[in-house]
Amino acid sequence: MSRIGKKPVQIPAQVQVTVDNHILKAKGPKGELSVNLPSELEYQLDSKVLTFSRSVNDKNIRALHGLTRSLVANAVEGVSGGFTRQLKIEGVGYKVEMRGKRLLLAMGFSHPIVVIPPDGITLEAPNPNTIIITGSDKQLLGQVAAKIRSIRPPEPYKGKGIRYDGEFVRRKAGKTSSK
Repeated sequence: MSRIGKKPVQIPAQVQVTVDNHILKAKGPKGELSVNLPSELEYQLDSKVLTFSRSVNDKNIRALHGLTRSLVANAVEGVSGGFTRQLKIEGVGYKVEMRGKRLLLAMGFSHPIVVIPPDGITLEAPNPNTIIITGSDKQLLGQVAAKIRSIRPPEPYKGKGIRYDGEFVRRKAGKTSSK
């Protein structure tokens, strides 16, 4: 039995969950998300507790068991409280600022880079070297954070670039002279 798949999903009071034709819809104060449920898995919704089980012990079905439970738990948590991700910018002359809903990044290129957030994602820049990304969809939030980080990933010699908050960058020694 999947350790993750057999855990029940607790549904908060402000979240409404409906399942129709193998599509789970979670609606809460932060928005609405839907998750496709595999037809091989069985679900049971009892008074704000959702559990998943499987009847077949096939390898693919075992993998879907834990995955489906995690996706549903992330959707429920996202519509109730939301997710946040914070990015830090390090480097001389590197800065970020907001222009309306758009993010303007000066990262040492000949031109500023404009990031337009997709629907459901909000970007904030409380100071010139911090970006805060918030949203209800965990996968979309991680994708946006990775896309912003890929503009200038941290380099190993001076540590300059965009990094996740709390990310450790292993530093390398630079060149040494031969004399």
